[in-house]
Amino acid sequence: QVQLVESGGGLVQAGGSLRLSCAASGLTFDSHVVGWFRQAPGKEREFVGTFNSQGSTYYANSVKGRFTITRDNAGNTVYLRMESLKREDTAVYFCAARRSYSPDYYYTYESEYLYWGLGTQVTVSL
Repeated sequence: QVQLVESGGGLVQAGGSLRLSCAASGLTFDSHVVGWFRQAPGKEREFVGTFNSQGSTYYANSVKGRFTITRDNAGNTVYLRMESLKREDTAVYFCAARRSYSPDYYYTYESEYLYWGLGTQVTVSL
C-alpha cells in the first residue's frame, strides 16, 4: 500500500526559504517517480516539479531557479527546497507518485499520478 506524507510547511516571509518533505512508503524510486503540485486558494492545482526515473528534474517556469527537488533513496523521501519565496507561492503543496514506464519522461499532469498525499500548507507573508 503506497502512502505519501508531506511535512515542512509553515509561515515564512517573502524572500525566505522552506524545505518540504514527502515521506513515501510502499514504493521505491527504482520504479516510481514523485511530483510536487500546489493549489492556491480559489485556483486549480498546478504542477510544480518532478523527477524522471533517471533522476533528472523538471520544473514549472514559475518556480524554475528558485525550487529544487532532491531525493533520499535510502530514506525513501523526496524534498522540495523552496527559496526566494513570493506571496504567490502561498498554497497547499502536495506530493504525488506513480509508477514510471518511460525512463526519460517527465510526468507533469495531475491526472498522470495515482497516489497523493494530503498536502502541507505554505503561507508566504510580506
